[in-house]
Amino acid sequence: MQKFKFTMSVTIAPSLLSANFLRLEDDITMVNQSDADWLHLDVMDGVFVPNISLGFPMIQQLAQIMTKPLDVHLMVVEPQKFIPFFQALGVRSLSVHYEACTHLHRVVTEIKGAGMKACVVLNPHTPVELLTDILEDTDMVLIMSVNPGFGGQKFIPHTQDKIRRLKEMIVARNLKTLIEVDGGVNLERGKLLVEAGADVLVAGNFIFNADNPIELIRRMKQEI
Repeated sequence: MQKFKFTMSVTIAPSLLSANFLRLEDDITMVNQSDADWLHLDVMDGVFVPNISLGFPMIQQLAQIMTKPLDVHLMVVEPQKFIPFFQALGVRSLSVHYEACTHLHRVVTEIKGAGMKACVVLNPHTPVELLTDILEDTDMVLIMSVNPGFGGQKFIPHTQDKIRRLKEMIVARNLKTLIEVDGGVNLERGKLLVEAGADVLVAGNFIFNADNPIELIRRMKQEI
């Protein structure tokens, strides 16, 4: 079984979806002060996924205290409509679902034209082979290892094989596309995901429910 680990340290992106919404400022401050690389922000519309997360007015306010690069995951229909909003916030990377974009190449081009990194997201049932004609235009691919919409779900085991196949596609074409994984990530599983080829790990409940989240993030950076 081929193992990949080309980077010195994996990128860790705590997911704000799992934070305590009664004290979001405190949890964002914790992430700001930690060794986390990015802050992962899920945006849901109740249509593409059966849940609704933070609205735009609240995101605008929270963005004022976020110091980590923002990694935004749009779980919405017609995500292209919201590119200017996130461009204005200075978002680092904007993720759109393969399943939500009729004209995916156009959306990816618009995201990159707005100065953000373009990421394509695949739901658990969507094979990586469908990215053949868009992979070279994509800065990152986000593999969902749970069904999108809710935190705290059980990890889907075949995700590791999916990551390996995608990594082989990237390496074979000599691309620099990153692989991000979201769902059920913990310390032990994170190591296996990185061995399979992942570069970025999104972790929600595992971090925010920890007794000492800052120490846990430090361990993830050092041990994975």
